[in-house]
Parts: sequence; C-alpha cells; structure tokens
Amino acid sequence: MSSPKSGQPMDIENEVARAVENEGDLMDMAYVMEAESAERYAELADQMQIHNNHDVAELFVKLAAIEGKQAEKVAGGEGVAARPGRKPWDYKWLDPVSPEVTGSDEVHYLMTPHHALKMALINEERAVDFYDAVARLTASEEVRAAASELAAEEREHVELVQKLLNDYPEPDAGWDDDPDPTNAPA
Repeated sequence: MSSPKSGQPMDIENEVARAVENEGDLMDMAYVMEAESAERYAELADQMQIHNNHDVAELFVKLAAIEGKQAEKVAGGEGVAARPGRKPWDYKWLDPVSPEVTGSDEVHYLMTPHHALKMALINEERAVDFYDAVARLTASEEVRAAASELAAEEREHVELVQKLLNDYPEPDAGWDDDPDPTNAPA
C-alpha cells in the first residue's frame, strides 16, 4: 500500500512517525520542516526573480516569510536560530525532502501565482498528513497532543492557501509556451 501523495510504502511513514519518541523530537522535526520550507521558498523566489517572473518571486518571498515565522514559533520564540537536536540530514522523511519542501521538478520558470499556490497547498497537505500519522502512531500522549496541534495549525495553512487560490485562477492552456526559452535551470 502506498501513501497517496508520496508514492512511498506506508511502512516508511510508520517508521518515520514512530521515530518521534518525545515532544522534543517532534518539535525538532517541526522546526526542520518549517526552516527548510522557508529556505526553499527563498531559493525559489531568487530563481523566479532571475527569470523576471516577479509576481511569483514576490509570492515565494511571502511564503518564505510565513514559514520562517512558523519556524521561529516552533523553536520557541522570535529570533531563535535553531532548536537544539539532530541535523536536517539525520531525519528520515517519506520523500527525499521534508514534507513541506517542493522538489525542483515541480518548478517552471514561467509558472504563475496559481501554480505557486498549488505547490504550497500540496506542501501544507503533506505536513498535515505527516503530523496526523505521528499522532495516530505514537504511543505517547504528549507526542499525540503536540502532533495534533501541529496538524491543526497546518490545516489552517491549507485553508489560507485555498482562499488565496481564489484570487489566482488556473491559467489557460499554453501558459508555459515560450518562443525564446531560457537556458538557465529553474
């Protein structure tokens, strides 16, 4: 059986969720997820700026700021650089990257704000799925409560992104047609 969003076997999800032994582990993972997401959105903003896709670059800057604030909140307060704990590469995720990070293959230099928000929506939904799995599979009431709270926060983010999508309709077919395509990777 596979996870619908990752295509990975469910036993990997179980293994990841069971690796959370206490609330500190969970908060470390949550911090890494949010910080990596903020970093990735900032990178995408830079890439879109290079390609003169200013609307999407601006949206990615906003998403990076939102995720950065969430990372600070998880870390325990504004200006906190990082939670003590494992390094990002010490975590085992369902995909090669943490649940709230978009892979490079999902990005196109001509993407529209609609595409950027759809990508953000998928990221937020994967975060909900991850925290729900932790809450469902943990033996610790402390971890279950914290994971449920984090999942609820991510559900709020899903709702926010869904509302923002109303302002950006799906583009017409051919949105990615470029008679003079760029040579730089997106």
